[in-house]
Amino acid sequence: MSMPPSSHETSQDDSLIVYPSLFPIKVMGLKVAGLVQTVTHIAAQFDPNFDATTVELRESKGGKYLGVTITITATSRAQLDEIYRTLSTHPMVKVVL
Repeated sequence: MSMPPSSHETSQDDSLIVYPSLFPIKVMGLKVAGLVQTVTHIAAQFDPNFDATTVELRESKGGKYLGVTITITATSRAQLDEIYRTLSTHPMVKVVL
């Protein structure tokens, strides 16, 4: 006999994010030519209204790595999953948060 889920349980489709929503994504990679352009190009693929002027850059203490924060308009969980997957698998990218 199975019990119905209690009211405090959530399904996998439940989200704390309300769509559409501005959503920052931090991408880190080696500080090499083309990293920022690559990240912004990927962002624009997933958000046609992406504004590259909002990109924030932060260099590591030693100057070897660069943090690139992009802010996209998130429209769905599927969109976020796909942009994270695309960024994470790019050879120039080390970490996506």
